Order: sequence, then structure tokens, then C-alpha cells
Amino acid sequence: MAKAGQEGPRSSVWLQDRTRRSRRGGGQPSGLDRERITEATVRLLDAEGLAKFSMRRLAAELSVTAMSVYWYVDTKDELLELALDAAFGELRRPDPEADEDWREQLRALARDYRALLVRHPWMSQLAGTYLNIGPNSLSFSRSVQRIMRRTGLPAHGVTGAISAVFQFVYGYGTIEGHFIARAAATGLSPDEYFQHSMSAVAEAPDTAGVIRESQDIMAARGGDTLTEMLERDFDFALELLIAGIEAMVERGRG
Repeated sequence: MAKAGQEGPRSSVWLQDRTRRSRRGGGQPSGLDRERITEATVRLLDAEGLAKFSMRRLAAELSVTAMSVYWYVDTKDELLELALDAAFGELRRPDPEADEDWREQLRALARDYRALLVRHPWMSQLAGTYLNIGPNSLSFSRSVQRIMRRTGLPAHGVTGAISAVFQFVYGYGTIEGHFIARAAATGLSPDEYFQHSMSAVAEAPDTAGVIRESQDIMAARGGDTLTEMLERDFDFALELLIAGIEAMVERGRG
């Protein structure tokens, strides 16, 4: 979606001339480049979140002036788009030539994507804002498509399968990442925050009944820690989706 100050959906740092002209006066700042600026942006977003990020704060982190940063990017949006693609670069890509079952490749990529969203909770908002046509993002998309093409699904079902799996992963990783960030903001561990929240909900008259009704389901899920519970839920949900793909492939053969 376009944001204020952008020129519609075509506005992207990846669609612009990368040559930085010295129209702002002076030469290229010494010791800076896009890679260093992008790395510092990712660090700041991880440490302080998207809401607190600013070009002035970034410049202070780099010990330069804000105008030095603008030599490399025209807007904060361009910089955030670069940071988003840099984060996508952390994903491990399955080898398209490897003699490996598509299910294992899909599991690995889905788990890595979830971990990425949890590690960088600011990613989820940015992924829904920009075109995501940077080299790392496109490489991720290409890997997903290659895996899905190997499932045996008909061509018209590939995009639907991709949506089912990776929109699930996106939603799961987004909620998990935001929960962990919220717990950290209170000074509590995720387990402490979860237990405190559940106790509060169980004691409230309007919500206590819901908790009682779901206790057997939560107990059956198992897991001594929040991390273990989240892992069990994610793995089971992912297996449901894989089983659904297998069922659709068999249906097409019938």
C-alpha cells in the first residue's frame, strides 16, 4: 500500500536509479555505504521498534549527520525497504537441485520464515507495506514457488497453496513476535507474561468461563513452557497444511 509521500504502488527503492548525485552539496560521506546504513537500521529496529525509528536516531547511531544518510537514500521509506530486504536475506534457501522431499523443504522454509518474523517483529508491518521486490525477497518467493511446483498440485492451485502455508506462517510469526516484544517491554519473560495474563483472564468474571472450557484442550496440547506449546501448535498446524496439499494432489489424480 502507498504511504504518505510515496508516488503510488510503483514507488520502490528497487525501481529507482541507485546513483546518488551530489545535488545536496559536498562529496560522498567518508566511511558510509548503503550496506552499513542498512545494517544499522536493522539493529535499531530490533532494539527499539518501528515506532521509535527515525533518520535522526539512525544518524546518531552512525555518528554522522542526518544529511550524510540522505546522500544514500532519499526517504525513510527507502531505508525501511532496504532493511526489510536485508532481513529476508537471513533466510536459508533450499537447494533446488537437491534430492530432497518437497515436504522437508517446505517445513524448513516455513520454520525459518516464522523464526525470522519472531526475531524481527517490525518485519510484519513492513512486509505488508512495500512491494517486496528486493533481491532477497524475490529469492524467497522463487524458492517457495519451486517447492510448491514439486508437490504435484495443478498449476492453478499453486498460488492458493502458497497462500495457505505462508499466510499462516506470516500470521503465526507476527502474533508470536509481537507477544514476545510485549512481554519484553514489561520486563517479564514470555512464560511469566503468559502466566500472568492467563491468571488475570481466569479471574475476570466475563472471561473465566472461556478459560475453563478450554483447559482440557490446552492440557492436551502439552508442553512445559510457552516455547514448547508454540512449537507444538505450529508444527501440528503445518502438518495439517501439508496433509491438505497431499489430499488435493490425490484428488486431482482420482
